[in-house]
Amino acid sequence: MAGVCSLLVLLLVFNSSCLGFRSPLSVFKRFKETTRSFSNECLGPSRPVTPVDSSDFTLDIRMPGVTPKQSDTYFCMSMRLPTDEEAFVIDFKPRASMDTVHHMLLFGCNMPSSTGSYWFCDEGTCADKANILYAWARNAPPTRLPEGVGFRVGGETGSKYFVLQVHYGDISAFRDDHKDCSGVSLHLTRLPQPLIAGMYLLMSVDTVIPPGQKVVNSDISCHYKKYPMHVFAYRVHTHHLGKVVSGYRVRNGQWTLIGRQSPQLPQAFYPVEHPVDVSFGDILAARCVFTGEGRTEATHIGGTSNDEMCNLYIMYYMEAKHAVSFMTCTQNVVPDMFRAIPPEANIPIPVKPDMVMMHGHHKETENKDKTSLLQQPKQEEVLEQGDFYSLLSKLLGEREDVVHVHKYNPTEKADSESDLVAEIANVVQKKDLGRSGARESAEHEERGNAILVRDRIHKFHRLESTLRPAESRVFSLQQPLPGEGTWESEHTGDFHVEEALDWPGVYLLPGQVSGVALDPKNNLVIFHRGNHVWDINSFDSKFVYQQRGLGPIEEDTILVIDPNNATVLQSSGKNLFYLPHGLSVDKDGNYWVTDVALHQVFKLDPNSKESPLLILGRSMQPGSDQNHFCQPTDVAVDPDTGTIYVSDGYCNSRIVQFSPSGQFITQWGEESSGSNPAPGQFSVPHSLALVPHLSQLCVADRENGRIQCFKTDTKEFVREIKHASFGRNVFAISYIPGLLFAVNGKPYFGDQEPVQGFVMNFSSGEIIDIFKPVRKHFDMPHDIAASEDGTVYVGDAHTNTVWKFISTEKMEHRSVKKAGIEVQEIKGKGSGGLNLGNFFASHKGYSRKGFDRLSTEGSDQEKDEDDGSESEEEEYSAPLPAPTLSSS
Repeated sequence: MAGVCSLLVLLLVFNSSCLGFRSPLSVFKRFKETTRSFSNECLGPSRPVTPVDSSDFTLDIRMPGVTPKQSDTYFCMSMRLPTDEEAFVIDFKPRASMDTVHHMLLFGCNMPSSTGSYWFCDEGTCADKANILYAWARNAPPTRLPEGVGFRVGGETGSKYFVLQVHYGDISAFRDDHKDCSGVSLHLTRLPQPLIAGMYLLMSVDTVIPPGQKVVNSDISCHYKKYPMHVFAYRVHTHHLGKVVSGYRVRNGQWTLIGRQSPQLPQAFYPVEHPVDVSFGDILAARCVFTGEGRTEATHIGGTSNDEMCNLYIMYYMEAKHAVSFMTCTQNVVPDMFRAIPPEANIPIPVKPDMVMMHGHHKETENKDKTSLLQQPKQEEVLEQGDFYSLLSKLLGEREDVVHVHKYNPTEKADSESDLVAEIANVVQKKDLGRSGARESAEHEERGNAILVRDRIHKFHRLESTLRPAESRVFSLQQPLPGEGTWESEHTGDFHVEEALDWPGVYLLPGQVSGVALDPKNNLVIFHRGNHVWDINSFDSKFVYQQRGLGPIEEDTILVIDPNNATVLQSSGKNLFYLPHGLSVDKDGNYWVTDVALHQVFKLDPNSKESPLLILGRSMQPGSDQNHFCQPTDVAVDPDTGTIYVSDGYCNSRIVQFSPSGQFITQWGEESSGSNPAPGQFSVPHSLALVPHLSQLCVADRENGRIQCFKTDTKEFVREIKHASFGRNVFAISYIPGLLFAVNGKPYFGDQEPVQGFVMNFSSGEIIDIFKPVRKHFDMPHDIAASEDGTVYVGDAHTNTVWKFISTEKMEHRSVKKAGIEVQEIKGKGSGGLNLGNFFASHKGYSRKGFDRLSTEGSDQEKDEDDGSESEEEEYSAPLPAPTLSSS
């Protein structure tokens, strides 16, 4: 009977949860007579197939304008692969919103269950075996596979059809009887991929959640008996009662984390923090933690919103000759093993109540769940008491990895640990006392949490510094070298920076952030790409820009931001640039920017909308002589002499020097050769930092993972700064007297070094601090700018985000000086923050579409209004399986 139940539930999940072509013209030809007629209410291309180049094409798979009539409707539709030859799916972009869609699944199969334009999925999805290729829920961002990895379709062994299944949970959004065309866009290539992607689904089929029970664990485990697979992403899925889902590889009794996430957050495929390989004989294990509080009846596994699910999707790749496209695990073959599961698997990941997915549920369920939320204690509560670090996580109300907790397990814990534990308990007690207050008290406590988190993180870092490996430990600054100047007293001793959690600018940007700088008034200046994106289609093999037909970016690309409240003070740069890159500001406040598509450098007057003051290079003409650049990356201007230095760039490996008027003076540098590049050799000189009083110019030698410094007068190599913790990339650097700041890049597949920021003693080159954000995460930190008061800004080209970090000394001073008043400055939702929708809509010729999601104070308090419609702003790239040069 158990086997029958398992089979039924597995079928339920499949029904609720199946290249090469000769020429892109043949694709159009084949679909010419089958062009779809979408409802006028449906946005998107009318033709499902769009050629990209001679080898690639996109496939748009969408519902043909449907209107579900009852909640928990599952509609399916199919599309045949437009080629009989082998192709590979390398990119998935969702076209849906959680306002209307509970979740989507994309299957691959050889024959769909129906040949209609769409059908009820109760009739089945595929007539043969169905392979899950993609899953989406809760406004999850796009998923891009690692380079060299693809899902194989077509040919002799791949699926011939795609079947899209859409679950419409709550039909209240369809009261106006509008048509829905939700779906997913695929990017396929005919180029053979050396590594084949697949999906491994761990799923519970028999979990029962008793009503009112505080904690219910659902465990899944299976022996792995296939060729090695390499995990690079994961996705969790439950309905409303799920608190946390964790997945592991168990080998010789050792548990290795694959992924851990709250199912109430966007249900995207998240990249694994560290690559995990799974070999024959290993055990794959997963645990879902539920609560039955607020329910009056037992909750079972099922396909409706009133039911629950416990699913962990593991995305992996295998060598092509051994590839298996889909595997499942629905049992718990080693139940006793879970006695040793890491404590983190029992700790819910806190999610603000207004971030919890309420869409896609029946209204009566929604009201019931809201009541249960009010009855439940705060989500920071640790369901099963863990170790010291779990207690810290409880205090902060945050995931442990978000606040940089590292378990080094020293043989003797620091003496201060017991003191900090006592302090934590004291603060937790105070927080508990506040829970019984009225709504206003709860809101006040919520506002104070940012200050609490900031102060607690600082105190933890003091303890953590005694537990870190030597390289990461905080050192005292050495005395400056003769002629280097005197470092101000408040910057000596332990120097530590942390995110300014009350700064709203983290939510404000509309495009890829390529450059950040500070003007003479200490305002933040940002250079961004608007709606343009640098991707594999941007340039040909000779570095000539291929998307000129798009025209220049139509909105202002340079924004001047108030460093305190993140309001936009000034904007410029409209209709000038195609792919912005580097930004610097000279002593007179002029902007110096580079554009990699134009292959040019510009000097701009910040107070004028007129033509640039100076242009270096030839428009759209890459080259390597005195008059041309090839994708120049950054500019530095000597404050004393006005000498101009340009790092050039992605396809040249040189530093070019010009006079203040733009006359060529000299150049130096050459392309790296071998694995141990010599001084003066570069592999993408990406960022520049001048050290004027020492007459030095430092270069972030990006792909060589190092910083090189040279004499500005003789071009003589002075020294190299390189640390193992940099990994293989150093993206950007910034200098203030005595200190050098840097950010690295996302680790290559198989590497361990995380993406993070560094503070170094410039005299010795020693790392004295590392830092990461608490809100959001670094994905491709592209530029960094530091001010002499220790404030640091980091701009990220993938997350479209700018973070502000402040030295802890300054943060403590502000906290003491303003005491409780500071909490009052963190205003309620929507007040005091910047909404770029309002900003752009108030300027002639702009549309607010796509910018309302960027409200600064309100955006993390409520669901982003635009986030689910196209989901393209937050494209995620998984770690690369092999070293390749990434654009941006």
